[in-house]
Amino acid sequence: MTSGKRVKEILKNGEFVPAKLSGIPQSTISGMESGRINIGVERAKVLAKALRVHPAVIVFPGWEVGHAS
Repeated sequence: MTSGKRVKEILKNGEFVPAKLSGIPQSTISGMESGRINIGVERAKVLAKALRVHPAVIVFPGWEVGHAS
């Protein structure tokens, strides 16, 4: 499972792992999800560590690496 899929699976299951492990309040995470609060580099690092993914997965969630030609 790729890191992005892992994050989506965790969030889809309603597990509030990011809030529990990161120490970031759920209300702040909700604000980041809705675009009211900027994630920022430091929060991205904290969330990535809690989710055990690279911070780029948090900052660029839709990014897909193409195949080299």
